[in-house]
This record gives sequence, C-alpha cells and structure tokens, in this order.
Amino acid sequence: MDVPKPRPTPTTSLRDASDSSTGSWDAIEWTKIEPIPRFASHANLDFLLEEEQVFAEGHGVVLVNTDDAGVLIVTNFRVIFLSEGTRKVIALGTIPLATIEKFNKIAVKVQSNTRQLDKTPTQRLLQVIGKDMRIIVFGFRPRTKQRRAIYDALLKCTKPTILWDLYAFTSGPSRFKNTSPLVRLLDEYLRLIGKDTHHASMDMIESGSFTLSNDLWRISSVNSSYTMCQSYPFALVVPKTISDDEVLQACKFRARCRLPVISWCHPDTGAVLARSAQPLVGLMMNIRSITDEKLVAALCSNLDGSRRKLYIADARPRKNAIANGALGGGSESSSNYFQSEIVFFGIDNIHGMRESFVRLREYMDNHGRTSSDGMSSFLRHGGGSIWGGGNLSSMSASVTTLGDSGWLSHVQNVLAGGAWIASRVAMEKASVLVHCSDGWDRTSQLISLANLLLDPYYRTFRGFQALVEKDWLAFGHPFSDRVGTPSVSGSGNVSFELSRQSSTGIASPPMRQSSGTIPPQPSVSSQAHNSNNHSPIFLQWVDCVSQLLRMYPFAFEFSAAFLVDFLDCMFSSRFGNFFFNSEKERLQCSVFETCGCLWAYLADMRASEGGSHAHCNPFYDPLKYSSPLLPPAAALAPTLWPQFHLRWACPEEAQSGEVEAQCRKIILKNFEIQKAKEVAERKAQETTSAMELLNAELRREKVLNISATNKAKRITKENTDIKRAIQSIGCKIHFSSSGDCIVDIENNPADAVPNLRCSSRQGSSTAVINDKTDLSVSVTEDDDDDGNNVIGRICETLCPFRTGDGGCRWPNGGCAQLGSQFVGFKANFDAFDRLSIDDSYFKP
Repeated sequence: MDVPKPRPTPTTSLRDASDSSTGSWDAIEWTKIEPIPRFASHANLDFLLEEEQVFAEGHGVVLVNTDDAGVLIVTNFRVIFLSEGTRKVIALGTIPLATIEKFNKIAVKVQSNTRQLDKTPTQRLLQVIGKDMRIIVFGFRPRTKQRRAIYDALLKCTKPTILWDLYAFTSGPSRFKNTSPLVRLLDEYLRLIGKDTHHASMDMIESGSFTLSNDLWRISSVNSSYTMCQSYPFALVVPKTISDDEVLQACKFRARCRLPVISWCHPDTGAVLARSAQPLVGLMMNIRSITDEKLVAALCSNLDGSRRKLYIADARPRKNAIANGALGGGSESSSNYFQSEIVFFGIDNIHGMRESFVRLREYMDNHGRTSSDGMSSFLRHGGGSIWGGGNLSSMSASVTTLGDSGWLSHVQNVLAGGAWIASRVAMEKASVLVHCSDGWDRTSQLISLANLLLDPYYRTFRGFQALVEKDWLAFGHPFSDRVGTPSVSGSGNVSFELSRQSSTGIASPPMRQSSGTIPPQPSVSSQAHNSNNHSPIFLQWVDCVSQLLRMYPFAFEFSAAFLVDFLDCMFSSRFGNFFFNSEKERLQCSVFETCGCLWAYLADMRASEGGSHAHCNPFYDPLKYSSPLLPPAAALAPTLWPQFHLRWACPEEAQSGEVEAQCRKIILKNFEIQKAKEVAERKAQETTSAMELLNAELRREKVLNISATNKAKRITKENTDIKRAIQSIGCKIHFSSSGDCIVDIENNPADAVPNLRCSSRQGSSTAVINDKTDLSVSVTEDDDDDGNNVIGRICETLCPFRTGDGGCRWPNGGCAQLGSQFVGFKANFDAFDRLSIDDSYFKP
C-alpha cells in the first residue's frame, strides 16, 4: 500500500479555522470534486479479506491529512480509504476498527477568501484517533448524509451486539489455525525445568500427567480449574518443597490470589525469576503469612542446601506502595523474609502511562510532516526560518513538549528495571521476586524484559512467542481493559460475568448448536471501551524491546519491522490470541478453536520469502550473543522508535528500516551470487569429471591402438609365413592393383601334377584374397586325372593340419568343404588369427 505524500500547498490549521479568514477547507472547491462512481459489485473489491463485508461507502471524501480525495468504505473489519486517481488503498486512511481508540464528528465554520457576507457551508469532518499513533480526519461533501452513514456504520461495527459478530469469529481460523496455547505453555515449562525431552499434549493436560519436576522445581496442577486464581494459568511452576495445600494457603496473602510463582529459572545456577501481586500486609504493615514466607524462602533454594540472596523488586514508587496499605495492600518487610532486600523502581501506574502516550501522540500530530489538521508543518513555506508552523523558537518549544510527554522517561525506567533484575540473576546468582500492585502490568513488563535479557532463546521468533504467551497472556495481563480487545459480559440467560476478584469455577463455553441456530451469545462489554482502564502497557514493553534491538542489533533473530507488524495484528483484533483478560476467559469463549492465530499468520508471511523477509534480522549472530545481555546504565538512553512512532506523522523520516532493507537486498544478492557460484563450481566439477573420463578413455584407446598395432605386426608376420609356405609348395602369389591376391598353382613337370590356375576372373580356377572377403580357392581338374588324388594332394599340401587318415586337426577353421564337383578352401580368418601359427608348421 502506498504511503500518501503531503501536498506542499500552504494551508491553515483546522484548529484555527474559526479564527482565520482563509484555510485549507476554504481552498477546496467541493462543487468541482467529482465523486467516484459507485462500485457495481462489492465482489470487485479484490482487496477485501475473507468474510470481509462492506457496510457503508462515502464518495467524494477527502483525507484531510494529505488533501487526497477518494472513497471511504466501512467493513466489518476496518475503514478503507481508496485514492480517487489510482483507486489504490491509502495506508494512512485505512485502519482496522479495533485499532480505533475513538472517533468524533466535527463541524468547522470557515470564512471565504473574499470575506463577503455569504459564507461557505459548515465543513463536516470525522476525526478518527488510533491506538497506533495516528490521528486522521475525513472531510465529507456538504449537504449530504454520507458522514451520518459512515458514523452509524462505525458505531455498529465497533460495538457489535454479540460476540460472534466480531470479524475474528466471522472469518474463523481459515488457514491460520491455532494450536492450543496450553500445550505451548506446558512445553515452555518443560524446557525451563530441563524436561524438554517430553512433549506436551492435550492428553497430558486432560489426564493431569504434566506434573513433572526436577531437583528444585515442579509443575503444579493446583490451578487447573482456575478455582485458586482466575487470572493465573492452568499450570504453575513452584518450588518442589512446597505442597499444593501450602500453595492454596499462601495465595490468600497476595492480592487477587496471585501468589509467588516461577517465571524463569537459570539452567546452571538455579536462580529464579518469580512474580506475584502485592502482599496484603495492611495499613500498619504488620500482617504476616508464614506460608507465604516459606514459599518465598524456597525460591532461594540451592541443591547443596544453602540459601542464595533474594531481591524483592517492587515496581511501584515507595509512596504508592505505602499508600496501598490503606487498601489492604502494601509491600514486604525485609525482616520477615530471610536474606532479602526490597528495591522500589518508581515506575508510574497505568494512568500516568496513558496520559504520557496521549501527549506523545498529539506531539507527533502537531509537529510531524503530515498532520491531521490538513497542514504540512515541515518547512511549510520552503524557507529555513519557518519550522513546525512557527518561527525558530518553536523548535525548542516542541522539543520541550516531547520531553514533557514523559514517554521516553517511562521507557527508560522500565528498561533500567529490567536490566537491573537481569544483572542480579546473572552476576550475583540471586533470585528475584517481582511485583507491583496486581502483578499483571508493570510486573509483566519487568519480568518479561529480564527474561529477554537473560535467555537468548527468547530473542528468537519461537522464543519471543513463548515469552509473550507465558508472561503476558497466560499470567493474565488484561488486554481487554488495557488495549480494548473484545470483552464479555452477561447476556440473556447465560452468565458471562467474569469478575477478576471472584473464585468461581469455569462456566460452560458458548457452543454453536447442531441445528445451525446460535444460542444466546455474550455481548461485547462496553467496559472494554472504558478509557479509564486503557493504558499502553504492552505497547510500551514492545517499545522497550525495540530499544534493546537498537542497542544489540546482532542479538535478535527478528527485526523492528516484525515488532511493528506484530503490534498492528494485536491492535487489529483480526486474530483471537489477545482477546479478553485471561486464559480462562479465552477458554470459555472457545477463542482458540473459532478464531485464527496471529503467530501462524506472521509465520506464513515469513515462509513466503524465508530468511530474506523483512521480519528477519539480517545482522542476527546467535553465536556472538549466546549469553545474557547486561546493558550498562549509560546505554539505556531511549529514542523515539522511528518505524512505529514516526510512520504516520513523518513517513519519510520513519524509513530507518531502509538500512536493514538495503542490507537484506545485499545479503539476498550475495546469496544469489553464492548460489550461482555453487552452480558454476558444480558444473566445473562435472566438466573436470568428464575430462577425466575422456582422458581415461583416450588412454584406453591408446592401449588398444598399441595392442592393434602389435596385433597387425603379428598378423603381417603370419601372412608372410603363409605366403612363404604357399610359395614353398610351388604356388605363385600375385597382387593386383585393386588389392586382390591372385594365387597361381602350377604343377611340377616331373610329378605331372595337373596344371591349376587360380585367378579372380569369373569361370576359371582362381583364388581371390582381399581384406574384406574370406580367402576362396576353387580348383578345377583335368578330365583324365583322378580327382580324389588331386584333391588329397592339394589339401595335404596346403594345410599343415591335415592328418594322415584324412582328418583335420583344425576343425574350427571351416576350411575343408566337400562338394560333388570340387573341394573349397574357405578360411575363417578370425580363428586363423587366434591360432598363432608358427613357422615350423610350414617346414617341409
């Protein structure tokens, strides 16, 4: 999606429009804005997600932030703004419904440029404030009912009457199916106690056979039905020496029954990170619990029986902890807990964080490049003397405003607290118990940051998921109250009132009936939109993670872009992972079976490109940072997170991730070059192998050539011997120019041998020898001679293998063939060559 670029045309803030004679809205000639023709069918909107339905459309709408005109569409999942010219989705004007913190209708009266009595109509605006740092304003054509239609659609879609109308339930799990987070939590527990050879399963959970242990710690099923503590998970890691009865007794001494349990344990030293809520010591700080003290003391156990030091880290300011004593809470006394030290971190509560975030968002909107008042505040008139909508003195004023927001100070306090806790565990081998008031806000921030610093596993994709699911989701951070994700309340005859203070059992989850009808469903509670409980606690923690990623760019498998997309998915409520306030509530509403999984969606995004995806950190070096990260205090100086804080107000300045993108491109190109190199090396290896085969073949051919030469010499010698033998019996051999061999056989006059002549001419007695045919000798006899005598003499004379009784010692030669009129001599030269004839065969 394209990020809109601000227009350089000078405009005036809508905040001052009522006091100004000119303004951006006066400059817009509404009568000249041609609304985009209505879409013939919603099916043509190919950018819609599965099961996303259009509820309202506004045409000729202007995105005031950038003066872009287009179409505004409200669906059951989001608000979509399409550009008038390109018909593309504009990212700034497109926001999921669940990401909207609030929206308001605004009417602005703007005077015309001519200052005549007739004034332009009142401008009708719709302001949308998001949880993701953006404030956007839409302007509607005058004398139309489009704003009313959009506003009503927003009311209907952001606050559906029943739970099943939420988009996450309507779309279903689709291809992003969710495996049970209970199994994943149990797998993480098994890893922590060194039993990762076991694999968790639903059968193990249902049978209760997951209560494994090591020498110091064990997994307890005491809260499997959530009767002890509704905001704690079904399984807890506790000291092995503490029984379940003692656990039940100790929980009564902590707020919300959130007793001390183990979040992480060091695999070598045995030191642990534990979490809980505040103790109920009362106003006089004199109430004690022997069982609680025993449980806390067991967190400091060693295998040799000795005790390690214990730090009790209270995230609150000291005065707040004392003030809570009036409500029954308070803080521990080091005199009651053996070898312990109490430390207060002074981190502000949820209300202070909320106010700080609101000031930061307004600061970014006022002094960013793209502002919701329709004016570009960055060097508006192109001169160096104008900055931020005023003179140079406004620069220092804006910086002061950023400091006054307190956001960076809060982030620094959380970072410092997490680093201090991690250093105590890593350097002193001490155990640390962390808590605030209820143990689900600041406690989650500190304990998960310390986990991240101590354990390299949590700095991977898989480990980060395990960390969030363990210390935020399983241990009951109230996402519904803090972020505004769906919540439930009583509806109809089915009670879904989930009081966080009661200790009742699990109610039956809502199920769809087989007939297709839906039983009375829980309505979306209006308390989920109670701004008094809203607070960016989880966002602040992710901001702290981004600061660590900036400080240690080689230590994390994931990138800042992953954190941004992760937050966007969480805010959007497209998936059910962060619904409601506790693990128990999510089980009650069957979220894991009926909604898609955020983690599966992010993993699917990465799978499309592998290691070159924007979520993957190109600098990740797990071998270099295989030990704890312990940043010194001087390094804990946070800055604005560009990819998140600046992406809407200062889109061009938010591209710090471009460095990673360029590096990723270089790595990808290098990977392609390396791959091409491997292919070339493989081809070279194949060529070398082929050359070696050819050389071996050539050597074999040379050997065969030498053998053939030797064989030819031997045959030549044998032929010479045969020729000499034939000549010795009175035969003459003549070679014609064509290469034929003519043998003339003449009788000895003294012996009156018949005159025989062998020639190659047809019809005469001839013997023809050439290199392509067999030797044939045809003999004709005189009529007055005894043919048998002549044949016998010739055969005995020509063939040294002829026996005296007329037999043949060379039957395989195929040379003697009898006929009615003649005897033919037909030599099998292949057999003749193998015979290795010796000269002695032809001696007289």
